[in-house]
Amino acid sequence: MTQPDVDRIAAAVLACPLVAGLHGGRFGEAATYLPGRRVAGIRVTATEVFVHVTGRYPATVRQIGDAVQACAGTHTADLPLTVTVEDLDLPTVQPGPTPPSPVKEPSP
Repeated sequence: MTQPDVDRIAAAVLACPLVAGLHGGRFGEAATYLPGRRVAGIRVTATEVFVHVTGRYPATVRQIGDAVQACAGTHTADLPLTVTVEDLDLPTVQPGPTPPSPVKEPSP
């Protein structure tokens, strides 16, 4: 049985439009260690591939998971793929002018 190519999985996941990035997990536990480097967000076991991502809002967790399955599912060497959405990347909102206070100041 061939091992999944972690770099190809990472590239496929990052190419998914609903994914903002790979996520290492709360304690950095979601990672694969390769010679001289670590690939955060992907963990491969003998029986399964785990992918942890930060999704793009307003997509739902279900939509993000389905999109990752579609983008990366063919690169797992026939191992099941489990997707965990760890976080959502929210759009940046530019603050506008502060509206005037509705409280009236007392007259002198």
